[in-house]
Amino acid sequence: MEREQIQSIATPIGLKQPAVKRLPVTLLLSVVALIFMISTAVFYADTLTYWFSLLHEDFYLFMLAGFIAQMIDGALGMAYGVSASTFLLSFGVPPAAASASIHTSEIFTSGVSGLMHLKFQNVNKKLFKTLLLPGIIGAAAGAFVLSSLEEYNNIIKPVIALYTLYLGVIIIRKALKKKKKVSSGNIPRLATFGGFMDSIGGGGWGPIVSSTLIARGRHPRYTIGTVNLAEFFVALASSITFFAVIGLSHWYVIAGLIAGGVIAAPIAAFLSRRLPVKTMMILVGVMVILISIRIIFKAIMAL
Repeated sequence: MEREQIQSIATPIGLKQPAVKRLPVTLLLSVVALIFMISTAVFYADTLTYWFSLLHEDFYLFMLAGFIAQMIDGALGMAYGVSASTFLLSFGVPPAAASASIHTSEIFTSGVSGLMHLKFQNVNKKLFKTLLLPGIIGAAAGAFVLSSLEEYNNIIKPVIALYTLYLGVIIIRKALKKKKKVSSGNIPRLATFGGFMDSIGGGGWGPIVSSTLIARGRHPRYTIGTVNLAEFFVALASSITFFAVIGLSHWYVIAGLIAGGVIAAPIAAFLSRRLPVKTMMILVGVMVILISIRIIFKAIMAL
């Protein structure tokens, strides 16, 4: 009994035990989802063929975007939003619809992720409470601003591309820069800014909030777990605001992102410990920068 109590007290300090458990759980859930999808395809082939014929012609492009974004997020633990946003904007999806679709799909991914972090005691409750309300307010405000300015898409697109380009630079800097502690700063203000920019750009909550808090000296394990749990509520607030203002007109984008993410999840979980994270971060950063430059260039040429 005493040994079990000592182990339960020591568990939050060790970093390896939760990581060992998390991978099999993720793989198990993903495999179950894939088995369900395959079984449905086998027994309801005719019905599925009919429904697939009703899908939007670009559904599979968005499915590819969801697949790639989830692969990146599975390898790096962040950048789902910025990756998906970059792809969707390059496919011609309006900024408000792109951000709304990404945040709706993130409700599922961040919800599961947050529950896993809670289960493995990776959440700092005090930090979570500090991030929650400012993050929700910032996300709702950003979604409202972006939705209200939908008629200025030709101007907003290159502006958001500049923002995603900036996030690409942050990702590369995070890969190359050595960790060092800086001042603690104002966490509610950081959460508000992170939530606002996350809604405006379709991503950025993780790269902005997690990266800043870790750079300020906070423990990576508890920071990532807490920020991921808060992201569920940030994405929910953003999605509700978007739907209230612009409605649900791009359901096929949401469906494609979710479908691609479900397929990518077991592959990403399997590869997450086998890929060189530093190299992956640099490649993702470069990819985001190049696609963002392309969007900016097309906007300039259209003037």
